[in-house]
Amino acid sequence: MKYIVLKSTGFFCMMSLLISCAGRKAEAVVLIDKEQIKKEIQAKEDEFAALYNGGEVKDIGYYADDATTFFQNTPAIVGKQAIVDFLKSDLVNNSNKISFKTNEVFVSGDANQVLEVGYFTVVDSTNTPINSGNYMSLFEKRDGKYVCVRDMSASDRPLQ
Repeated sequence: MKYIVLKSTGFFCMMSLLISCAGRKAEAVVLIDKEQIKKEIQAKEDEFAALYNGGEVKDIGYYADDATTFFQNTPAIVGKQAIVDFLKSDLVNNSNKISFKTNEVFVSGDANQVLEVGYFTVVDSTNTPINSGNYMSLFEKRDGKYVCVRDMSASDRPLQ
């Protein structure tokens, strides 16, 4: 009798294990090179700064069409065209130069999203720092390229 109970229990355990494993799909392993992604994001930041500093914001490939930016001391700016228009209006009144430094990237498991944490500096025409602070940008991979879908910044300078 004990033999039949043990045999039945063993059979039941084996079948349970097989059934529970059979429903799982093989998950693809995505190898993520965070340093390479960080370099790619920094290159996007450098390109953005070069275009902005050169006054050529119309062709910025940085933002997705449905992006939203939370620029300092303004309401949210929604849509790539609205962001470009805002940046153009900002350039009319100043000759400031901006630079960005990617400090960290947090990459999703499938590498389709990247959260960037960085530091920005703004200098005037005499290279005197007039603003600096931190920013966060969320990128999504679309058509094989990362584009910014959300970003925000915070100055580390006191209000004047």
